[in-house]
Amino acid sequence: MELIDSHCHLKSFKDKGELEPMLERAAAAGVQHFITVGTSPADWVPYREMHAAYAGKIDYTVGVHPCYVDADWEAAVSQISTFFMPPHAPVAFGEIGLDYFHLPKDPVQAGETILLQEAAFRQQLMLASELDCPVIIHSREAFTESVQLIDESGIDWRRIVYHCFTYGAEEIAQINQRGGRASFTGITTYKSANKVREALRQQGIERLMLETDCPYLTPEPHRGKPNEPAYLTHIAERCAQALTMEAPELAARSSQNTRDFFKL
Repeated sequence: MELIDSHCHLKSFKDKGELEPMLERAAAAGVQHFITVGTSPADWVPYREMHAAYAGKIDYTVGVHPCYVDADWEAAVSQISTFFMPPHAPVAFGEIGLDYFHLPKDPVQAGETILLQEAAFRQQLMLASELDCPVIIHSREAFTESVQLIDESGIDWRRIVYHCFTYGAEEIAQINQRGGRASFTGITTYKSANKVREALRQQGIERLMLETDCPYLTPEPHRGKPNEPAYLTHIAERCAQALTMEAPELAARSSQNTRDFFKL
């Protein structure tokens, strides 16, 4: 199988001096291409440098993840446009969105955090629309709110992917009706993730993309260890089983979907 990890975070491997061994293990498993996803100004330049050093193998994105939105978010967002210039431009905007799971316990602070997240999300959607690029959405316990803000932005839903999809069939139907898509992680291998697998089946193969979201969400049978792109094969095999397909066919089609979406 030849696979593309459509959403991973490679900075920790680089920082630990483990990038090359990780890439070798991934290649041995059939994972040939990686999209390393930005979350804050702390990783944008390292990812651009990584892309420059591994052109054709590692692509990258820039965006302010909702959990990194703070009082200075506007200054961070103002830097993003400068990255979308040759020769080493990102392939997408993201990950951006809403996260109502990791909120402060204090109700007042939680409300203030939500307002900041929504303001940053609106601003980044506006900028992504101007740049006319793919957009990676992070949404945790905020599905209705995130869909509403995307609708209000007027952005083309065909450029939207909800990464690490954790909702169910009803939510994926709303995304697909609008022209968007979801990508799926190691959660699909967990015994308790029946609703996620149902969403996978509801979407089907036509828009499917696979991701590890490493170093998080390690799939079975490696759960409990740090995640890495080589484990994408386990996700592909479980998704193929859910869709009653052969794994090599699913790998080929999901990889082509990823190339088409990000214009690789």
